[in-house]
Amino acid sequence: MGIWSFLPSSSPGVSCHVDNLWLLDAIRVFRVKLNTMSRLQPGSLLFVALLMPQSILGDDPSAAQLQQWVAGHNVTAIRGLGRPVLPKLVHLYEASRDDSFKARVAQTLYELGWESPEAKRALMKDVHTLHQDLRLQVQWALGRVSSDPDVVDTLTANMRIDSNPLFRDKAACALAYDQVHLTEQQKVRLFGALIEALQDPKDDVRRIALQALQIHTGQTKGFDPGATWADRDQKIKIWQAWLAQYKAGL
Repeated sequence: MGIWSFLPSSSPGVSCHVDNLWLLDAIRVFRVKLNTMSRLQPGSLLFVALLMPQSILGDDPSAAQLQQWVAGHNVTAIRGLGRPVLPKLVHLYEASRDDSFKARVAQTLYELGWESPEAKRALMKDVHTLHQDLRLQVQWALGRVSSDPDVVDTLTANMRIDSNPLFRDKAACALAYDQVHLTEQQKVRLFGALIEALQDPKDDVRRIALQALQIHTGQTKGFDPGATWADRDQKIKIWQAWLAQYKAGL
């Protein structure tokens, strides 16, 4: 299937839900607080502290709790911890030997959408993994954690030369939808890579590169991935002229 079959911003495709185990634990903690408060004077510091939300008190969840939230797709709870949670997520990712769990961490990083050099370095180590779910989640997440040029370069290479058509297709999906931190100048480089891919000898690569360009620009310039080489070359020149004009306008 082509990238059109996937939702624009929710390619990982897992709907957010509350982790029941986390909810039960929250109820248990609340009951303990109520029991403690019943034995305290209303003006005491401990009484006031118990009324404060966890985030205000600065209490971090244990590694086990964070792991539970990741596994249960409780991104809301994780987001509530703010950006300081990023190193902890990276540690969970790098410490895990379970590729399926690593895919869930990558999905969490995707949904948080926060830039993180540490997360980018960790994810890049698995950008060629053969584990399907992990590969897809990593490809989708990279542009959500980094605007570094080598992210676009790596995804472009995966789109063009990976032996697995699914991985090629979903790399194009990531280039189309998930490079959310790029500046306008950086987009010139991305568009240039996609236009260059229109010359690829593989028909499916030309097709998905064009789809990515159309998603970004709303245009095709009349390019037909299945047309003759001469016709394709003519349309590529039109794309190249458009890119030069786009760059000059920045």
